[in-house]
Amino acid sequence: MTKIRVGIIAGGQSSEHEISCISAAGILGAIDRNKFEPVLIGITKSGKWVLPAATTPLTIIDGQLPSIPEDSPLICADINEFSAHATPLNLDILFPVLHGPYGEDGTFQGMCEMAGFRYVGSGVLASATAMDKSFAKVIFAAHGLTVAEGLVVNSRDWPHSSNDVNGQAQALGLPLFVKPARGGSSRGTTKVKELAALNAAIEVALEFDSKVMIEKAIIGREIECGVLQVSGVTQVSDPGEVKISPEHEFYDFTAKYLDGATEFITGIDLPEAIKKNIMNSAKRAFEALGCEGLARVDFFLDTNGHVIINEINTMPGFTSTSVFPQLWREAGIGYSELITILIESAMSRSMSVTR
Repeated sequence: MTKIRVGIIAGGQSSEHEISCISAAGILGAIDRNKFEPVLIGITKSGKWVLPAATTPLTIIDGQLPSIPEDSPLICADINEFSAHATPLNLDILFPVLHGPYGEDGTFQGMCEMAGFRYVGSGVLASATAMDKSFAKVIFAAHGLTVAEGLVVNSRDWPHSSNDVNGQAQALGLPLFVKPARGGSSRGTTKVKELAALNAAIEVALEFDSKVMIEKAIIGREIECGVLQVSGVTQVSDPGEVKISPEHEFYDFTAKYLDGATEFITGIDLPEAIKKNIMNSAKRAFEALGCEGLARVDFFLDTNGHVIINEINTMPGFTSTSVFPQLWREAGIGYSELITILIESAMSRSMSVTR
């Protein structure tokens, strides 16, 4: 049987470069090699497309995050072919485990569409809209989903609008969350508990994106669902819950990846009506943006039982212990099988351009 050659794309130019490497390591370790022949393709932080050595560390070692080495052999990546040393890599499909801008935001997907490369995950528009939470919120609200109150600040307006922004933020009430509109892994996100700290929090977020969101904090539980397309049918996992150690103010980057302070619980106890509401809302959000393949949808469940959608991730963290695989393992779909489903589903989708 001829194996399907899968290009696993890792790294990227976003602030989530390291998390992408960790996700790729998980896929490379679990992919069914009887069906697939994986080829690791790295994108360095400077934007070089490279062919990393098989020995390149892609996991956290002694607290050090991995990255794609800048001195790895270069490859040619254009709309005709992926090649190394003038030899085509002959890839059948791409699995872009890229988180954040220049990977999860429609840019990579646009290149694939122009070239006719098949790829795992959502298309251009869904990826771009999901990445920009300020646009996604408007679409979610238009489809009857509840979103957090907030406002958007652009870098071009910020120098002469600070007084107005502070006034609007004060009207929302404290505490507030300030975050990049197109970021991920909570990088650049700050919990603001007093108005005097707002401007500094905005400046931090602007280091990661030119558009910043200020949202009223939701007091309650953090609930997440996985959405998966299996043979063209959209399925939703039972909800799970993020439990954060008390020493963390919120689910920040350190709590997510570095100090083991976060626990994710599957099979949580929820009233049946709320559980159905969350699962139906996850599917509605997925379909509202026109997503494909997979997504993780994040919600807040406030103290009054209201379900508020936070965001949708079109390429969620993908190690064996990441939330998305955990949710589907609880549903009876193992990590290796999950990878197979995603690749085979993407192979079966029609494309406007085919090679």
